[in-house]
Amino acid sequence: MAAGSADQELWERLRVGDHFALGELFDRYADDVRAFAFRRTASWSTADDVVQATFLSTWRRFQGNPPGPLTGATARGWLLIVAGNECRALARTANRLRGLIDRLPPPLPHDDHAPDVARRLDDERRMSVIRRAVAQLPRHERETLELVVWSGLTIVEAADALGVPAGTVKARLHRTRRRFPDLLSRVDLTEELS
Repeated sequence: MAAGSADQELWERLRVGDHFALGELFDRYADDVRAFAFRRTASWSTADDVVQATFLSTWRRFQGNPPGPLTGATARGWLLIVAGNECRALARTANRLRGLIDRLPPPLPHDDHAPDVARRLDDERRMSVIRRAVAQLPRHERETLELVVWSGLTIVEAADALGVPAGTVKARLHRTRRRFPDLLSRVDLTEELS
């Protein structure tokens, strides 16, 4: 079947809402639209955006107010006109964004974030070591440690949250301190458990 007659058929299918017809047009002409858009924009990324916008716009047009019968030999020309419109729309959007950015006040000078980033990485490394050690605790002891020592809940608050007596929370903390005295001293948590 010649491209023209096949496009006529796809066009008519699109006019009655057949989304598979749009997929077939996409398969047939997406590369042409992409190449056209690249030549207009000099950006492959933008050209990919134009391809998506072209076929989405085409679908919306056929859903809302379908054009008349296909007048050209193929749908390629019609799609390239839509792609040109999308290129212009993206250029206008980019120009508006540049204008907005140009009107913004200059950014304030920022402090060097390197020390903060280094501190955060060191914290994450230390916490990973601690988490591996704490993971050896039974779940109920781990939860107790996390609530009382790390989150600062009182014994009574932790007992309420866990649904156990306050004495049970104290016993769990005592067992944790006996199992991991080195862990608790390494993270300066011994006074919270005393």
